[in-house]
Amino acid sequence: MAAHSKPAQLGPWGKATAGAAGAAFANVLVYPLDLIKTKLQVQVKKSADVEKQEATASNEVHYKGTWDALTKIKNAEGIAGLYAGMNGALLGVTSSNFAYFYWYSIVRTLYLQYPNSDAHPSTAAELSLGAVAGALGQLFTIPVAVITTRQQTQSKEDRKGMIDTAREVVEGEDGITGLWRGLKASLVLVVNPAITYGAYERLKDVLFPGKNTLKPWEAFLLGALSKSIATIVTQPLIVAKVGLQSKPPAARNGKPFKSFVEVMEFIVKNEGALSLFKGIGPQLLKGFLVQGILMMTKERVELMFILFMRFLSKLRSQQLGKAAALAAAAKVASPVIAK
Repeated sequence: MAAHSKPAQLGPWGKATAGAAGAAFANVLVYPLDLIKTKLQVQVKKSADVEKQEATASNEVHYKGTWDALTKIKNAEGIAGLYAGMNGALLGVTSSNFAYFYWYSIVRTLYLQYPNSDAHPSTAAELSLGAVAGALGQLFTIPVAVITTRQQTQSKEDRKGMIDTAREVVEGEDGITGLWRGLKASLVLVVNPAITYGAYERLKDVLFPGKNTLKPWEAFLLGALSKSIATIVTQPLIVAKVGLQSKPPAARNGKPFKSFVEVMEFIVKNEGALSLFKGIGPQLLKGFLVQGILMMTKERVELMFILFMRFLSKLRSQQLGKAAALAAAAKVASPVIAK
């Protein structure tokens, strides 16, 4: 009963709230990985000699990998340094996941209501639905992502709050439109959540056929596997997007990138093609953990919503029953009072 009534009882707002809650919880747990992968993705790979010369001439820190970044940030800034920009990041992931799950629920429902649609959408259909939902969500939430990326790549001395960072972006070369830097790349990157949730639905049918309510470990496994697939496929675009939204590297002399293709060309020319996958270690680990925890939490929150709504429905029925009984008693008593 619970499994079959679940889709009908929980609407877009419920699914969006459950998804946003799961995303916020998951990202709090693994935020240092998010910070480290961003720093690794924006730095320009250098030879050992060049790195030593530039380190002597400036305060810029270069990281060799995930553990090196973790150690250097902790030694330089303490544990708090590993959580720099977390407020903006949490606002970003909460709003983007709320928007994604809200629109995904709506477009999927509309698709299933179409006369010729299949009750179990094909992989292509799932990817298309996810892409539409992702594009709609990005239009509203990308300014937060731009601000967060800037905060994560600021040095300790230059670190600012969300408002001041937003002001810095707006006062830059692009003006107010700077808050939507990387929009084209973000719209292309809607294939990432589309692949993630498309793979999630397909793997769910393959690994757990006929199940609508998953156990926590089942939801975690599906979420982690689907996100890993999406990350490997889209990593070059993720690196390009981060490059677009952060401050330009020193080699650009302050000139910002204009497109994600320009970022990718710069990386290939200066660092080699393999650098399009820089930061993939923490990116994969973060995605594996976040998506697994997100989907596990989302399933539990959805179930709690359903139980809460059933409780409210039962309570309302009881109140209506009492009201009807009182009304009936009043009708029976009224002739007696009249006499």
